[in-house]
Amino acid sequence: MTYFQRVVVNVLAFISLTVLFPEMIFVKSFTTAIVASLVLSVLNVLIKPILMIISFPLTLLTLGFFSFVVNAIMLQWTSHLVGPYNFGFSSFGAAILVAMILSFVNMIVNQRQLEKYTRQS
Repeated sequence: MTYFQRVVVNVLAFISLTVLFPEMIFVKSFTTAIVASLVLSVLNVLIKPILMIISFPLTLLTLGFFSFVVNAIMLQWTSHLVGPYNFGFSSFGAAILVAMILSFVNMIVNQRQLEKYTRQS
């Protein structure tokens, strides 16, 4: 999946989750969703690898489930950088739920891309 596709998927996921869970996630506008997706992608490139290395023992101990906590931390930092009045979560638990849903959505999109490329070969 290209960078642009990943950003679009995250924007659509943020907007959809705002409609599905209005008490848990707040996105002020479509433009805010785009900015949040771009900020999240930058954080995922720059900071997430460092956190994943530091948290590797916990991730191994929890059979990978701690990676959702790392993703939730990335979402919380995105919320702080974008602004609490534009993009935010009601709690850290809400951020973990959104991280799980985003991971699931990205997994499905990546699977579709993989199937598309294997049929072309």
